[in-house]
Amino acid sequence: MRSARPYTPSRRDVLRLAGIGAGLGAAGLVLGACGSGGSEPAEAEAGEFGDIAIQLSWIKNIEFGGEYMADSRGYYTEAGFSNVELVSGPVDSADALVLAGNVDIGITAPDATARFITEQGAPLKVIGSTFQRNPFCILSLEDGTPIRTLADLAGKRIGIQAGTNQQIFAGLLAANDIDPSTIEQVVVQYEPAPLVEGTVDGFMAFLTNEPFLVAADGHTPVTLSFADNGLPLTSEVFTVLQETIDERRDMLKAFLKAEIRGWTDAVAEPEESARLAVEVYGADLGLDIPGQTEQAIAQNDLIVTDDTRANGLFTSTPEALERTIGAIGDMGISITAEELFDLSLLDEVYAENPDLVTA
Repeated sequence: MRSARPYTPSRRDVLRLAGIGAGLGAAGLVLGACGSGGSEPAEAEAGEFGDIAIQLSWIKNIEFGGEYMADSRGYYTEAGFSNVELVSGPVDSADALVLAGNVDIGITAPDATARFITEQGAPLKVIGSTFQRNPFCILSLEDGTPIRTLADLAGKRIGIQAGTNQQIFAGLLAANDIDPSTIEQVVVQYEPAPLVEGTVDGFMAFLTNEPFLVAADGHTPVTLSFADNGLPLTSEVFTVLQETIDERRDMLKAFLKAEIRGWTDAVAEPEESARLAVEVYGADLGLDIPGQTEQAIAQNDLIVTDDTRANGLFTSTPEALERTIGAIGDMGISITAEELFDLSLLDEVYAENPDLVTA
């Protein structure tokens, strides 16, 4: 996953990208929803599932607005949890922490989980995905060397964070039959300073983060989206142990129900989720409400799709699953959807609570 580094409102080495489910189930969100996402579901017995720990994939910025809503509005409590610990990233590997039993659920990336499964035989599964579109991009500047197309990459110096991001970028090149030798890759950290300073022509970034940071500094960002150029992964996936699915299925379904309610609210109320990020959960990060609101609105486009409107938040269609498996294959990882994903819990949650589909 990402390497540890000092907290900062900027982005991370990301390892997140995608998700979908093995039960190949459906379900969809609803942009127009507000409040708790439909009628109030029946409350579980107080504290029925005890404490739960969720490993976030990054610092406590707007990226986890749905978790903040679910916590602050009592949705986890109503689902039967006595306490929910949102564990800040960055971490070396959310998958490793789930595997070690240090946390119950990790927010991570499908390709990262797939590597653990294929290389280590890890008994992990992805049970849902927040972002339905790959959030990665190559960021460049209009007043520098704008990179608008894949052809524009030739001969450019591209800043890539070491580790997983290098593997993801390699997948982008492989998916488009681009010779890596035509591009100079420069190892950078996680802040876009090298791009602003002109040390690199392009910088691997999240669509919902660094473009807004450089714009706030007076630059005009130009983005080349991975999702629109051959690497259709999703991101912010929920990864758990197979053992947890087998032995604590009701707990995971309660968690998903609370998450659906929280993210339905976050999508409908970006200003409030931004306020929670700035004033409560990320109060020590120096975030600002206008910037976090802007990013919240932008990430809604990654969360809400026609499919999620029809089927529910966190769900992915069989076709989307296959696209993700193909993209993971471009990264050199051979795995099937059934080996990586299990969306059957989401299927059950939406079958039991159809009002949560708020199209």
